[in-house]
Amino acid sequence: MLRILFLSFLNLMAFGSLAQAAEEARIDPADTGFMIIATALVLMMTLPGLALFYSGMVRKKNVLAIMAQSAAATAIVSLLWVIVAYSLSFSGDGAYLGNLSRVFLAGIGMETISPLAKTIPEILFMTYQMTFAVITCALVGGAVADRMKFSAFVLFCCLWLFVVYVPSAHWVWGGGFLGAMGLLDFAGGTVVHINAGIGGLVAAVMIGQRFGYGRENMAPFDLSLAVIGTGLLWVGWFGFNGGSALGVGSRAVFAILATHLAACAGAIVWSGLEWIQRGKPSVLGIISGAVAGLGTITPASGFVLPWHGIVIGILAGFVCYFFCTYVKQALKYDDSLDVFGVHGVGGILGTLLAGVFATASVSANADLPQGISGLLEGNPAQLWIQFVGVVVTVVWCAIGTWICLKLIDLMIGLRVTKDQEREGLDVALHGEALHLQ
Repeated sequence: MLRILFLSFLNLMAFGSLAQAAEEARIDPADTGFMIIATALVLMMTLPGLALFYSGMVRKKNVLAIMAQSAAATAIVSLLWVIVAYSLSFSGDGAYLGNLSRVFLAGIGMETISPLAKTIPEILFMTYQMTFAVITCALVGGAVADRMKFSAFVLFCCLWLFVVYVPSAHWVWGGGFLGAMGLLDFAGGTVVHINAGIGGLVAAVMIGQRFGYGRENMAPFDLSLAVIGTGLLWVGWFGFNGGSALGVGSRAVFAILATHLAACAGAIVWSGLEWIQRGKPSVLGIISGAVAGLGTITPASGFVLPWHGIVIGILAGFVCYFFCTYVKQALKYDDSLDVFGVHGVGGILGTLLAGVFATASVSANADLPQGISGLLEGNPAQLWIQFVGVVVTVVWCAIGTWICLKLIDLMIGLRVTKDQEREGLDVALHGEALHLQ
């Protein structure tokens, strides 16, 4: 009798465990709806957000060319992501790279769920991650605006996606060694912003300065376009950071609020510094500070309290302003649209600050119910992990970007001719112009 009762108890326990597992892995309509919206918001960040933001800050003769880069990155990266890049990033359990089990989305059905997102269809998780890869590649183009061949940029997207972005995404989010080490990167401080910033810096240095840099007027064509682009980026960032919670809940709301407050603080600090230094706050300074705050809060957004977002935004405004003015002038590198100064520096700063401000009550989830604490909560080891993650990402991206650009330069060349640059890339490369008269 005791034996029968004991076996019955074991059966009940097993049934309960299976039921719990099924419950954890069931598609949730609310989470799915939220993530569809988040995916659309992140895609909007590239087209039209980044396209307008960048086009407003280049010269009139290059507006369509920089827009073409955003459009091309969207199309090329999306296709390559579905074909094989997603599989290499998020399938398997290798420490350094995924496998080919999801090539052409093999094995993904209507009800398939990824172990990395247990309440939404895997096809939606794949699409959401695709939008991150798209905007990361598009961001790099801003550093070499006005002078890079369109064909070289297209080839760069194809190579750089696999050499730099895919391994980094797997290391941090796909089950790789950085994630296993405990690196905190909620929405892309390393994978998106450091990679884009370092990639842009390497590209700017290798291609060289624009003709007339420091001597000719290279003022933005139409800052009203850049302001509209900033607004689209700002709203899209709610899907970027809030959506990284991968479902509806308080954590997503905390991430969205911290994101918004960081952007506000960054805008005020950057424009305030300009006001003090130059006597006038510029529109460009306001939007640059906002984007700096947005990029810097990204890796920490899902691990911190809202007021931490204000502090992080303030620090972003100071540090990114310093790099975009004094450091850039001192080193004389021509990062056309300050991709490194805003995204690279912001990504590094934000990744480190995640190790300072991480709060257990916010970072707790189903996989880590106890949450993760940072330096302020008595865990200095987390800051060291963040530092290691930054170093690994910077080194890998710098080497990988140099290799990609060197190969492209040998094959087709990186830079347009001097005459094409003088004429403008809109006409020289695309045969179009905003106004023909």
